[in-house]
Amino acid sequence: MTLRRRILFIGGSGVISTACVRAAVAAGHDVSVLNRGRSTRPLPEGVRELRADVRDADAVAAVVGERPFDVVADFLSFVPAHVETALATVGGSAGQYIFISSASAYEKPPRRLPITESTPLRNPFWQYSRDKIACEDLLVAAHRDRELPVTIVRPSHTYDDTLLPTLGGWTDIARMRAGRPVVVHGDGSSLWTLTHSDDFAVGFTGLLGNPAAIGEAFTITGSHAPTWDQIYRWLAEAAGVDAPSLVHVASDTIATAAPDLGPGLLGDKAHSVVFDATRVRELSPEFGTTITFDEGARRILAHYDAHPELQQVDPELDELFDRLVAHADSV
Repeated sequence: MTLRRRILFIGGSGVISTACVRAAVAAGHDVSVLNRGRSTRPLPEGVRELRADVRDADAVAAVVGERPFDVVADFLSFVPAHVETALATVGGSAGQYIFISSASAYEKPPRRLPITESTPLRNPFWQYSRDKIACEDLLVAAHRDRELPVTIVRPSHTYDDTLLPTLGGWTDIARMRAGRPVVVHGDGSSLWTLTHSDDFAVGFTGLLGNPAAIGEAFTITGSHAPTWDQIYRWLAEAAGVDAPSLVHVASDTIATAAPDLGPGLLGDKAHSVVFDATRVRELSPEFGTTITFDEGARRILAHYDAHPELQQVDPELDELFDRLVAHADSV
């Protein structure tokens, strides 16, 4: 029988956290969510919504009250200053503070696979990842120096029905359906681990209030790692496209042509990433991959087709892809 715990999610309405909130409620916990209340994702029945700007310590204190939580799960801290605010308001007095970091913090390019929790944290390409590492450094020091009951979680590419994983998002789907070529980074053969948020939530829920998780870091990813070409082909099939035209362009070329895409590409997606999730399975034995991306792609396309307002083509990306394809054809 699961011990009922008082849990606060900082966030709770994002791609990953929404599924985690649902799973925590299903496990019988007393769940509150702290955010601005602007998400289109509804909270499950019985969840207490606390509306405040999480960066405003006084506003948070006003809505949270004085009773400490058994667990605070922080999905909204991205730089050390965010962590410091969270600890000063609600996290520092909790029985467990769970920080959502990122598997992109692991060294890039990886020297060996699979990636484990002992893989060094180093990413010279992406500031987002370096900021997450800095947050982890702060928390590890706090655990060592004053016994802060911290647990660090590192997700990789976690998705739900709303999130397309490709460079262009819906722009790629629109190009496929129009019979136009789609740009795939590299040669399309690198492996990319995709984890559905419902699967992630199973592993995450096993950490809530678990004494064995204190002072530890956990990679939470499934074992499903298709190639990028396969990912695009599954999306094409779900979109009703039989033979998509996939044009391979070097990641460095894309990063030079599109500086906004460069850090996340060179600092993450350009590399094969396969993870060993043994440690989280030790605490959540039921965790594993139940939704592979062939099914995930069908769910995503069904969601977008049911919501035409989401089918937004980015004209700048569309034009960029035309230029990259033309360059690739001329080489």
